[in-house]
Amino acid sequence: MSNTETAPLKIIRPKLPKHLETLDLTQTTIDDRSELAQSVCEEQELSYVTADKVLFDQMQFHHVTFSHVSFPHAELTDVVFSHCDLSNVDFSESVLHRVRFEHCKIIGMDLTATTLRNIVFTDCAGDYATFRFSNMKLVSFQDNSLLKSDFYHSEFTKVEFSRCMLNEAQFSGTSLKGIDLSNTEFFNLGVTLEDLQGCIISPAQAILFTKIFGLVIKE
Repeated sequence: MSNTETAPLKIIRPKLPKHLETLDLTQTTIDDRSELAQSVCEEQELSYVTADKVLFDQMQFHHVTFSHVSFPHAELTDVVFSHCDLSNVDFSESVLHRVRFEHCKIIGMDLTATTLRNIVFTDCAGDYATFRFSNMKLVSFQDNSLLKSDFYHSEFTKVEFSRCMLNEAQFSGTSLKGIDLSNTEFFNLGVTLEDLQGCIISPAQAILFTKIFGLVIKE
């Protein structure tokens, strides 16, 4: 392995029991401090629900639409979202452990000031998603569209972006040291020279950054 290559992250997958009870969200009352555990939800829609400090533990959501839903200060542990629509869901100031978002719409999802540990986002539409002031450790973004997403003043430890579209994403105040952006796609980023120190980029991206910062290459 060359000095510029990074080893794949060893992210712990959600720990789920072999059997989960089916849960009908339309028949479930979710209030502040509600607990949803060891259940699977499929082909449902949850609409117009606001609740604080909800606990999600060992849950699977398949083809579930969350519409006008707000769960600030939530705790999600061992949860899988597959083919779900979480657009504009509010998970601000929440804690997520061992959570996967697979083939989901997370457009505009609010993860402001969240703590993220052992998280995977794969093949998701996440334009305008907000991760500002988040603390991430062992987080993988794979094959996602994250156009105009917001990572302002976040803390990255072992975070990877693989084959993601990041055009006009905001990284100001976030150190990208050790972060490999070489196989991501963008034409502009909200970033400073200080943020980029130690970041891994491709030669083409290096030329692009000279334009972003108004530098002139003399031949």
